[in-house]
Amino acid sequence: MRTVTKDNITDVFAAYFAEDTDPRTREVLIAMTRHIHDFAREVNLTHDEWRKGLEFLEWAGKITTPERNEFVLLSDVLGMSSLVDMQHSVEGATSSSVLGPFHVSNPPVLNIGGDMKRDFEGEVLLVEGTIRDLNGNPIPGAKLDIWQTAPNGMYSSQDPDQDIHSFHGLMTADENGRYAFTTVRPVSYTVPDDGPVGEILRAAGRHPWRPSHLHYIASADGFRSLVTEVFPDDDPYLDEDTVFGVRDDLVMTYVAQPAGSFPEGFELSGKVDDAYSRVDFDLILAPA
Repeated sequence: MRTVTKDNITDVFAAYFAEDTDPRTREVLIAMTRHIHDFAREVNLTHDEWRKGLEFLEWAGKITTPERNEFVLLSDVLGMSSLVDMQHSVEGATSSSVLGPFHVSNPPVLNIGGDMKRDFEGEVLLVEGTIRDLNGNPIPGAKLDIWQTAPNGMYSSQDPDQDIHSFHGLMTADENGRYAFTTVRPVSYTVPDDGPVGEILRAAGRHPWRPSHLHYIASADGFRSLVTEVFPDDDPYLDEDTVFGVRDDLVMTYVAQPAGSFPEGFELSGKVDDAYSRVDFDLILAPA
């Protein structure tokens, strides 16, 4: 170790592993360290900048809670979450997109035709679709975990005025792979920017806005679980998503429906007299 220099320290680190180290662990750690070392050399990182980086990570750790994971948010705004998603998306299947830091586990059961809008104000949105395999066949009994923000642009885990399972539901598709529910039309919103991630956005001259969307996790036996989002084609932030989550195949159209045309078979049937919007979106799962 006495002969370590700024030029050979990466090679010295790579030789530091025990012979029985897991090969994948060795590969990942050496590659990560090589890029970190190259970064420090490329920008001639100063002591003050190095300390600022450590303080940033310490701040992210302090601000992280079970309801808000600043490290996930950091991964999102740096494009890392979307890069990993895109690297592992399967051709022909629905594209994956970011999970985000606000998913709530163990959501309540939402029956087919059920409603998530409840007493919240806003336009009713009727959502339908079929969960299929790569050959177009429906997947009976597939599970669909659904969540979104409230009309105030906040997720339930961010908002003390909402129940923790507000705008969350777990649906089981029918024998034809169909899912269907009603909700309030999602809104554009800002990611939390009062912490270290916000500092990065401001330093880069970037805004914190995300286009409105529905979150889905689709799963079924014998298939890869799919984490994705679905976006309306008229959102002003569609091409400026601060977490880079939009994909062409995830953009949908809200189709305006006239008053008095709300269909039967939904929890809100007979209760919607005004105009509403409707969207159909199929999800394609890849085999496990």
